[in-house]
Amino acid sequence: MSMKIRKGDTVEIISGRAEDKGKRGEVIRVLTDSNRVVVQGINMRTKHQGQTQSQGRNINPGKVRFEAPVDVSNVMLVCPKCNKPSRVGMQVEGDTKSRICKKCEALIDA
Repeated sequence: MSMKIRKGDTVEIISGRAEDKGKRGEVIRVLTDSNRVVVQGINMRTKHQGQTQSQGRNINPGKVRFEAPVDVSNVMLVCPKCNKPSRVGMQVEGDTKSRICKKCEALIDA
């Protein structure tokens, strides 16, 4: 089954860590095989990077901050028209499929 959230969508965190709940961000990457999405500025993690050398260049050590994936069930798409988090429905017209907001029934892909 295809995911109803795509790269570039604005989503709101509806459950999970207390400091991330209620925040909004843009979807950077969609991982369809594991049903997860990476949201900009949400679920920040710290990786302690050691100094490595590759192709004659040194990569400096230090702390690297990055966004970790969030399960797609913990996010909700924000409708661009009503600016509220809402469920997503599919509308089929002829041979085209488009996403619609379940609250205001506006087209999301338009």
